[in-house]
Amino acid sequence: MTSLRAVEPSDLDEFFTHQLDPSANHMAAFTAKNPADRGVFNHHWQNILNDPQITVRTILNDGAVVGSILAYRNDETPEISYWIDKSRWGQGITTAAVGLFLEEFTDRPIRARAVVDNVNSIRILERYGFEHIGEVQGFANARGAVVKELVLELR
Repeated sequence: MTSLRAVEPSDLDEFFTHQLDPSANHMAAFTAKNPADRGVFNHHWQNILNDPQITVRTILNDGAVVGSILAYRNDETPEISYWIDKSRWGQGITTAAVGLFLEEFTDRPIRARAVVDNVNSIRILERYGFEHIGEVQGFANARGAVVKELVLELR
């Protein structure tokens, strides 16, 4: 069973481990230059946890920490972002976590971004009513290239 709760300090060790997977980094595309740099990771997460405008939750599945989900402000519009342990992909956990988060975080519109080849993430967002509103390009550290992202919005 999937559930969400406030982030606890011990969750960060799991989050760090999740981000070390090369194929998960490739799919996320927009990652740290060096995902193995724990100092950069800790700084990034302290910024997230200390920002009152960011709503962040730990994703649990059967009591185990399997990822994180958050909403932050991007040009005053909230944007959802999530990361799930690659070993848990394809189990419906991400779909359930997005649904639970959208029930809790009710600001609308809310946007999301996904690299165009991240079809599973795009499908999850579309399932909850996100619609394509544009495309942007940016340099993706994990791919060492400029990639195209879809911008989606839920009203």
